[in-house]
Amino acid sequence: MLATASLNGIVGHAALIIGLAASVFGALGLVIANVTGDGRLLRTISNYAWMALGGAVVAVAVMERALITRDFSLAYIQQVGSRDTPALFNVTALWSALEGSILLWLLILAIYTAVIMKRNRQRLDDPLVAWALVVMFTVTAFFFFLSFGPIDAFKNGPVPDFTRCCLGPNPLLQNHILVLFHPPILYLGYVGFTVPFAFAIAALITGRVGEGWLVATRRWALYAWGFLTVGILLGGWWSYEVLGWGGVWGWDPVENASFLPWLTGTAYLHSVLVQERRGMLRVWNISLLVATFSLTILGTFITRSGVLASVHAFSNGTIGPYLLGFFGVIVAVSLGLIAWRGDRLRSPGAIDSPISREGAFLANNVIFTVFAFIVLLGTVFPLIVEALQNRQIAVGPPFFDRLSMPIGITLLFLMAIAPVLPWRKASTELLRDRLFWPAWCGAGALAISVFVGADGLAPLLAFMLGGFAGGAATRQLLLALRRQGWRGLVGRANGGMVVHLGVIIVAVALAASNSYTRVAEFTLQQGKPVSYQGHTFELVKLQQFADARSTGVKALIRVDGGKSYAPAITTFTNFGTKIPTPSVRNGLLNDLYLTLEPSVRFDGTEAPVKIYVKPLIVWLWIGGMLMAAGTVLAGFPGRRRRVPTDPVSAPIELESAGV
Repeated sequence: MLATASLNGIVGHAALIIGLAASVFGALGLVIANVTGDGRLLRTISNYAWMALGGAVVAVAVMERALITRDFSLAYIQQVGSRDTPALFNVTALWSALEGSILLWLLILAIYTAVIMKRNRQRLDDPLVAWALVVMFTVTAFFFFLSFGPIDAFKNGPVPDFTRCCLGPNPLLQNHILVLFHPPILYLGYVGFTVPFAFAIAALITGRVGEGWLVATRRWALYAWGFLTVGILLGGWWSYEVLGWGGVWGWDPVENASFLPWLTGTAYLHSVLVQERRGMLRVWNISLLVATFSLTILGTFITRSGVLASVHAFSNGTIGPYLLGFFGVIVAVSLGLIAWRGDRLRSPGAIDSPISREGAFLANNVIFTVFAFIVLLGTVFPLIVEALQNRQIAVGPPFFDRLSMPIGITLLFLMAIAPVLPWRKASTELLRDRLFWPAWCGAGALAISVFVGADGLAPLLAFMLGGFAGGAATRQLLLALRRQGWRGLVGRANGGMVVHLGVIIVAVALAASNSYTRVAEFTLQQGKPVSYQGHTFELVKLQQFADARSTGVKALIRVDGGKSYAPAITTFTNFGTKIPTPSVRNGLLNDLYLTLEPSVRFDGTEAPVKIYVKPLIVWLWIGGMLMAAGTVLAGFPGRRRRVPTDPVSAPIELESAGV
């Protein structure tokens, strides 16, 4: 028997209907107004963007209100709500399952659409802007349709039986504050790529496939990439702090789903410089944007359809066919438009020499594309096998690690070479001069690595090339500081070098932690310290704890005779699931990562623990902060950039040095 419809359900449904209607009428109105030249109709279009945004805001606010007030008449609240869930995790339960996560996507997309409308409201008669907004309205309408129709976010549930429902969100999503930040920031990146994709499609429709449309989207692509980067790193941090396996990246299908658009987006941000400077790679850049946006939809399909098992996939949804169909439409329409505009997409320029800035960017793009293909193949291959042979297989980390290692080393080499290369052609004398100090930095990094005991070909290569690439980026930044002072750090070129430094630090930290992590298991007893890898670990005592939603035990372990750390095992009452919570002592050189094994006895005097000694982990987060800072710096115009008067159709005046 269904529960009586609540006010939250009625208002939520109404908000979704209004948003869906506004998105559809906004798209149709723009098409009609531009075809007929109806200026009066055109002036009303902005209202539809605000109505769609209002519908999305109200829908999300109503769902949050239902979560906070425990309105168990809604099926979604019965799925993820609980009387015992703490307030913070009750709020974040919005995006802990299918219906709420699609509402979050919808809200962010409606915000992007409204902002684009506001910034271009005086240029709606420009076909490029109009068609870009048509695309954005269409995508928004699709997600409104999903929320209102196939998943019905505000549908009533049966009269709740609290012995079998209303258990709260997945236990993994209610024991760390990062769940408040990781999904929204990741979605800001995911959804943000809709903007450059929309302008790329508009450029194909209007035939304005030169360099003008890039100007309207370059910062949108950059900041979407920045949000996606931070979201991925926060996901790694969450995995490290919550899952208790000692790692930050396990090539999980859902991790791969976020990594794929990051790879193609990174390739786009590099190759777009070649198009702006030399008028080359037009087909390539539009294809990269199409691929990036398409992969965000495919990633949502992987995450929310339930087709692949994943520790991160907290939903077993029913919208897989709709997402897969939408993905197919996007790819088919985009490829058709690219084929239609094939003649206009021919590049007027050509690469003069492979040893040049544009040659390095092209090589960079090839590597990123191959990397994306490998990750995509490894992620969807189990689906292909299951569809063709009706059997289940898994593609594990060894496949990805084996193939990603040479790709990562090659990318580090390109990061070392590309910043010093000029456009068109490089002479031997110029390369010798510009690579002198970076090469010495690489040699120094290698010597220090050997001195501290590092071994193994792959990690030593990574450390050497990391020093080489870091030296090249630092050289560029020092030259900019000498010419322009601190202002020299602002702008796409040198902001990009700050991002490069962050990437290099992350790459070196990953190489160190993956190659030199040491793990051991001990049964610690009170008063009997254990030594491992130059550290001592002593069990102080075991403590039991309990609250309204869980019981558990934690072990107080004194490390090196100083502070005590407390790894724990928590049993969530509603689920009966034991969740390990690691405890970590962070350090600049290494982390001591302690986990308590599930076999621990609540009334015992000994604790089975696993101890990880993980080098340079903290530098992952430092590198991530540098990447975020570099993204912000790159978003500002450099001193040598002349901003065009018409940012939609005018060509860009690039920086004369270091782009």
